[in-house]
This record gives sequence, C-alpha cells and structure tokens, in this order.
Amino acid sequence: MNQTYALTAVTVVVLVTVLVGALGLRISRTTSDFYVASRTVGPRLNAAAIGGEYLSAASFLGVAGLVLLQGPEMLWYPVGYTAGYLVLLVFVAAPLRRSGAYTLPDFAEARLQSQAVRRIAVLFVLGVGWLYLLPQLQGAGLTLEVLTGAPHWVGGLVVACVVTAAVAAGGMRSITFVQAFQYWLKLTALLVPAFFLLAAWAGDGAPRASFDAPAVFREHTAVTLARDVRLSVREPLTLTVTGRVDGRAYREAPLTLEAGQHTVQARARLEFTPGSAVPDSRTGADRDTPGWSKPLSGGDRGHRLYATYGLILATFLGTMGLPHVAVRFYTSPDGRAARRTTLVVLGLLGGFYLLPQVYGALGRIYAPELALTGNTDAAVLVLPERMLGGLVGDLLGALLAGGAFAAFLSTASGLTMAVAGVLHQDVLPRRGVGSFRLAVVVAMAVPLAVGCVSTQVPVADAVGLAFAVSASTFCPLLVLGIWWRGLTPPGAVAGLLTGGGAALGAVVATRSGLVPQGWAHALLAWPAVWSVPLGFLTMVLVSLATPSRVPAGTAAALARLHLPEDVAGARSSGKGAW
Repeated sequence: MNQTYALTAVTVVVLVTVLVGALGLRISRTTSDFYVASRTVGPRLNAAAIGGEYLSAASFLGVAGLVLLQGPEMLWYPVGYTAGYLVLLVFVAAPLRRSGAYTLPDFAEARLQSQAVRRIAVLFVLGVGWLYLLPQLQGAGLTLEVLTGAPHWVGGLVVACVVTAAVAAGGMRSITFVQAFQYWLKLTALLVPAFFLLAAWAGDGAPRASFDAPAVFREHTAVTLARDVRLSVREPLTLTVTGRVDGRAYREAPLTLEAGQHTVQARARLEFTPGSAVPDSRTGADRDTPGWSKPLSGGDRGHRLYATYGLILATFLGTMGLPHVAVRFYTSPDGRAARRTTLVVLGLLGGFYLLPQVYGALGRIYAPELALTGNTDAAVLVLPERMLGGLVGDLLGALLAGGAFAAFLSTASGLTMAVAGVLHQDVLPRRGVGSFRLAVVVAMAVPLAVGCVSTQVPVADAVGLAFAVSASTFCPLLVLGIWWRGLTPPGAVAGLLTGGGAALGAVVATRSGLVPQGWAHALLAWPAVWSVPLGFLTMVLVSLATPSRVPAGTAAALARLHLPEDVAGARSSGKGAW
C-alpha cells in the first residue's frame, strides 16, 4: 500500500475531526451543550451520529476478520448489533428521553431515588465504557502498523489525543457533527472499494476463486507466526520451514506434514507453494467438509450452537446498556423524535452491515495467510493492494484507511463523552466546564494506559465482552425500571452486582486461561445465555422480598417516562408531582 496516499487520507480525517471540535469550542457554552447538545438534535442528524459512533473498529475491521477466520456464522455479530435497536425502539428509546437524565446513573437515581444504585451504575458505566474503548485504540494501532510499520501503540496514541481534544473542546454538540460526517465517510469507504473488489473477483478465472471452496494459497507465500499454533492438516502438505515444528528444529528445510495436528512454535517461518491448502489453526478441526459452509451446531469449535445463542443475546440485549448509545437519546427534543431516530438508525446500520462480510469472504480467497498470523482484522486494509495493485489499489486502500480511522475516532468520541460525563458528575469533586475537560482526559487516559500493556484480542471479540457485561447489567435495570413499578433499590443493586459480576468474572476467567476446554469453557466464554436471566431474576426476587422499599415517587416517575411530554408537563405543573 502506498504510504503517502494512506497517511494523507488519515491526516484529512484527523484534521476534519479537530476542526469540527474547534467549531464546538465556539458554539458550546452551557453544561447542557456539553452533555446533551441542549436536547436539540433532530432525528436524521442524530441517527447519522449514532451510526457514526456505533460502527466501531469491530464493525469496520473485526467483522470481516471473523468471517475470514470462522465463516458465515460470524454474521450473527452484525445481525445482533443491528437488531439490538429493535429492543431499544420498543422498550427504551422514548421513555429514556422523557426521563430528562444526562447519564445512565442519572436515570437510575431518578427512577429509584437511591444513591447506592447510582454508585453501582457509575462503576458499570466506567467498566463497559473503558472495555469498549480498548479495541478502538487497538484497531487504530493495527491500522497505522499496516500502513507505515509504526509501533502498535502509535495509532492508539493519535486517536486518544485527537478524541480528547475534540470532546474537551465542544462536548456533545461538537461530536454530533463529527460523528454524522464519519458515518457517511465509513459507508463510502467500504462501499466504493467493494465494487472494484467484486469486479476483480468476478473476472478472476482461477478455479478456486470461490467463496465456499477450501482456502488455498494463490501464490508463493511466507508466513512468520507470532505465537505457538496447532495446525490441522487434512491431506499431506509440503512446505519449507525455518523454526521448530513438532519439537524438531528446521532451517529452510522442506517438510511434509502428514494429515492430523502439528505444533508450530512462535517465530517459525513457513513457506507455502501456490495451490497449497491453508492449514486450519484452530485446535481439533474437523475438515470433512469445508469450514466455510459448516452449520452452526457442528464443526470444529465445541458447543458452537450454544456460543451462537450467547453471541445473539449479548449483542441483541447489550446495545441498550452501552453508555454512548444511551446518552444519544437524551439529545433528542422529545420521545417521538427519539423513536424516529431509532427507526432511521436501523436503516443506516442495515445498509452498512451488508459490506464487511464481503471483505471477509474475499479475504479468505486472497489473503488466507492472515488466519495463520492471527492478523485477520487487517483483511479490509490489505485487499485492494492484494487484488488490484497499482494506483487504483493504492487509492482504494487509502480510502479504506481513512474510513477505518473515522471508525476509531467516532466511536472513541462517543465513549469518551459518556465516560467523561459520569466522571464529571460522580467522581471528580469540582463542577463546570473546566472539570468536564479534566474528566475527558481521565476518561481516555485509563484505556490508553491499559492498552499499552494488555494482551491483544481480536477487536470484535473484545467488543463482544463489553456487550455481554452491558446486557447483564443495564438491560435488566432499564427494562424493569421503565416497565415495572415493583422494582426496589435493593433489587436493582443485587441484580447489577450479580448479573454484571457474573458476566465479568466469567469473561476474565476464560481470557486468563483458567477454565479447561469443554462445556465449562463454553458457558463462561459466552455468559449472556445465563447471566442476563440471572440479572433479571435477581432484581425481581429481591424486589419482591423488599416491597416496602418501593420508592414513594414511583407512580410519578413512571408517568413521566410513559406519558407524552406535554401531558407529563401539565401534570407536573398542575399537581406538583415532581
């Protein structure tokens, strides 16, 4: 890829973000401007801004990488990401706007009149927000590393600095315009190259240029492994090896791997000849049928059907509890506008998610070595050069690089805004715009520091972890808080700690390698199937056991959430209910 073109595209995206942030410095003056853009954002602009911040590194890079690695069952990621807005539309969007809150902890305290619930909500907003910010910084590092060979931390640092400047300058009013622009940029960045790449694929006469064929190397390919890998080979495979394979050392020596599994140590260099089958790097692979076309309930990854249900529940129900999504509905003028915004978002997301899987499928054909190196998230970035080359490949690669950086900047902006709002209201001792800007710095500094030392995780997987925790905490709190008058503060606290603690503990245990393979690992790696019901059940049972703790203002609070704004306002002024 031509570094000059790519860096130019990234620079343009960064400059536009900074300039709009500077404009926000001129038009944002009040606390309401910084938090919720004074609740004046119309449905179309708000929907584009939501699309901009919601379509993160996981959407732009991670979905394509997962489709390349594991096949079409990974399309459940974009399906869940999009369908989650149906739940928002039906249960949450309008009532959340009518609550008049600035943040999720604001809503929790107003509904339950409890500082304890607010404090627990603060902790989970910070946890989910920072967990979601990490893959944005990681994806930015990957992009600059692919483009320029820069150290992995450089991209994350660039995003952190730009986002901190933009959010601190203008708050919500500023980043609304930034994110709307970045949605359309991301859509264009994926759509235009996709036409050229599909045309190149359609004109490729190679016999294995097929989406459902086993992956093969189309040219002489050398792969250096970054970690120990267990390769599964269906038929004898001849290659040239420098490094240790199955405990023996080789130096530029030909080696034939027999059918079965083989252990390759980190830093080994494997050279494959054209037409060689790509070995599967997943332990225990069953290659009787192409992995690309296996049903969800079978194949090489244990308990795949259960994992799919866990993924669906996490993404479907976790959307409503993401702090940067929830805060967007506070910017709508009224509940009707919030519902209209959600409908437009469904259309924008549906159009966008038609594209990443195209890149994943093409990556399986033209960049199969990424499955061995573990760098599958780079598939979107390398395909133009791999398939087209020349000036056209360089220009399209630059467009994709700019779109990828827009994804990191827009999502990181929304998350930083949400986390900074909570820090400003509940953690930092001072108030005012100066304190808010300090909160922005803290909100970005924590994930940046953690990202410099944390183990790399595929970006879509990392985002999935945030969704699982969100689904197990804020989904029960919002649904029950909006629709059930019997919810009590002890029930809310118990449900948040039980559901969220269980999901977070399960994820940490599996990521730390503490759980052996089998059902135990599957249950903990995809906890939403049981942690979400656990959160709901705990809230309901503890609330039923503490009926005397139902807040005195529950009827008035529910009326405000469900009545139209003009009726609720008249009720408030006429009867003093608020």
